[in-house]
Amino acid sequence: MPMDKLSFSFVIPVFNRPDEVYELLASLTEQSYDKAFEVVLVEDGSTESAEAVVKQFDTLQVSYFFKENTGPGDSRNYGMQRAKGNYFIVLDSDCIIPPQYLSEVEKELSSAYVDCFGGPDAAHESFSTVQKAINYVMTSVLTTGGIRGAKKAVSKFQPRSFNMGISKAAFDETQGFGNIHPGEDPDLTFRIWNAGFETRLFPDAYVYHKRRIDWQKFYKQVNKFGSVRPILNKWHPKTKKLTYWFPTIFNIGLFSAMVLFLMGYPVIFYVFIGYFVVLFFDALTKNKSVPIAFLAIFAALIQFIGYGIGFLKSTLILNFSNKRPEELFPKLFFSKK
Repeated sequence: MPMDKLSFSFVIPVFNRPDEVYELLASLTEQSYDKAFEVVLVEDGSTESAEAVVKQFDTLQVSYFFKENTGPGDSRNYGMQRAKGNYFIVLDSDCIIPPQYLSEVEKELSSAYVDCFGGPDAAHESFSTVQKAINYVMTSVLTTGGIRGAKKAVSKFQPRSFNMGISKAAFDETQGFGNIHPGEDPDLTFRIWNAGFETRLFPDAYVYHKRRIDWQKFYKQVNKFGSVRPILNKWHPKTKKLTYWFPTIFNIGLFSAMVLFLMGYPVIFYVFIGYFVVLFFDALTKNKSVPIAFLAIFAALIQFIGYGIGFLKSTLILNFSNKRPEELFPKLFFSKK
């Protein structure tokens, strides 16, 4: 697509988070990008409306919509169907956008156009120690393998919907996100590939992803991530990878190592200790904070345990039942109204 024909629309679903909307819109007013862009904000059945917040940003071109609660995926589709631009950038409401973001996106598209991209997430200096620890384990190659954008050399990169770009052409061809949540973003990516479009990581088009969650919510989130992966494997069997089993194998290995340690065979347990020592010093190097480094170990344990249990449980249920995933896991699906 010729760059002079390219027009951007940010598409942001929001549910009961007007304070987040204020921070996000405020960051968009600071963009160094010198061309016009649109912001499409879709209120997904909220009881705490962000409409009054939107009205404070008259310097931005904001289209505000309110609809019934049908989930983030359907709300993104709703926004893209009504957006005026021809290239959509999907963000979560708990993101803060650095000033150079759109300029970096345009630079990447100018150098090698692609119909879908994903960008990394980073920790802003204002984030709490817990937020920074969780950000570390969600992006580190030592915990997730860098699939969320921690490394540049990623083939067949899978964008995540907190920071994802998709052309109108790719959206029209795929009809956008499905009603599974979480997991709607890799599902869309696989359908984008099947439709003949490519995806790529834009390493410098990062956002600050705030993740306003506590430890209990973090466990619930990663447990759901683990639960949806076998469903995605069932829908898209060619995308199966042995690495998706790693958290489950890690949990079994750690439990076995602890039992063997109590029985007087400590070698395997020391291997795990060594891994956590490496994790600690890597987190310390990247964050320059001892408390964050210690919390990163705790966050990694929650991530492995939550994801691993969710993945194993979902795999067993799917393999021993003839029912559809929507029937087996109704809490992972939104009903479109």
